[in-house]
Amino acid sequence: MQNNVDTIVLGLGAMGSAAIYQLAKRGHRVLGIDQFSPPHDYGSSHGETRITRQAIGEGEQYVPLALRSYELWREIEREAGKELLVVTGGLVLESRQSQTIMHGRRNFLAQTIECAKRFNISHEILDSQELKKRYPQFAIANEVGYFEYETGYLRPELCVQTQLHLAERHGAKLQANEKVLTIKPHGLNKGVSVTTDRAVYSADKLIVAAGSWVTQFLEPPHARHFKVYRQVMFWFRIRDNLRSQFVPGEFPIFIWIFENARENFFYGFPSLDGETIKIASEQYDSVTAPAQGDREISDDEKQAMHENYVLGRLPGITGTCARAVSCLYTTTPDSNFVIDFYPGHPQVIIASPCSGHGFKHSAAIGEVLAQLVIDGKSKIDISGFSMDRFEA
Repeated sequence: MQNNVDTIVLGLGAMGSAAIYQLAKRGHRVLGIDQFSPPHDYGSSHGETRITRQAIGEGEQYVPLALRSYELWREIEREAGKELLVVTGGLVLESRQSQTIMHGRRNFLAQTIECAKRFNISHEILDSQELKKRYPQFAIANEVGYFEYETGYLRPELCVQTQLHLAERHGAKLQANEKVLTIKPHGLNKGVSVTTDRAVYSADKLIVAAGSWVTQFLEPPHARHFKVYRQVMFWFRIRDNLRSQFVPGEFPIFIWIFENARENFFYGFPSLDGETIKIASEQYDSVTAPAQGDREISDDEKQAMHENYVLGRLPGITGTCARAVSCLYTTTPDSNFVIDFYPGHPQVIIASPCSGHGFKHSAAIGEVLAQLVIDGKSKIDISGFSMDRFEA
């Protein structure tokens, strides 16, 4: 194959697959490289489902990305003839007194409601009595609920696979199971070389979308701002006589914020198999590395998830964990994204990390990255995702 292209995309997960598709669709000569064979379960883009929502409690700067991603997912579905985004409706539950920090934000529910009002996103506000009446599956105490009609889930593996397939259809070259060893920018606007365990490639531009491996390609003053944490997704069995209550249409996607601490919330999905529901929380106890992440989930972890989150909140869910899968979050100090030109190297764009709330935005981020490569700027404001904010 030709080793000289317009752009190289390093990493072909959520952001990389979207970027290479958007570039190839524009007729760009683009090469994608991944050390595994995507979609895979070593990083952050697996586990059957990812929540997608429009009013973003993490901050209004994310809403344009979310709304544009909805449009792009539908365009991709039409082109590929596959269903990627399923709308189920979704609830955010939180007590009015909560001071829990979620993705770096307090008052997550209040910010979600404010975004919905500002961007005219269809929603309802439900008091605790209405929640109990409408959703008896939840053991509501004094929570307030925000219901968003267009909340749903994405199929992450299929999203990645579909965009890579379409990228190839548009002329992109993909190199799987090929490990990048070094990247070498050649001065201002003089291109970049990428050395792998197989070959050396050159390009005018490079997008680093390596997820939890991003720090391997950053200088220490920049790499120190990114930390990797192991997360676990659990599938718990539904009580036999209550399975009909947890199917799509009866049970919404939910995010439940219930205590005044960083990690005291969890989220879940309606049942896709009629027997289990997928739920997860977030853990930030210890920093890991992508090559060292423990992929085994202990019985103690499964029991703790049930006792600390499910028990007393979802009475229709048993303590039997049918399956559990680990994944990785790569986070910044403020839990915001990084989408920026690498300082001192404008031919290199960094598109990671996403601090555990990125997949829903990935279609639009792919478009943003294509615009940065081709036009030098994006139509959506990404100024809040710059790398230099950490030095301020």
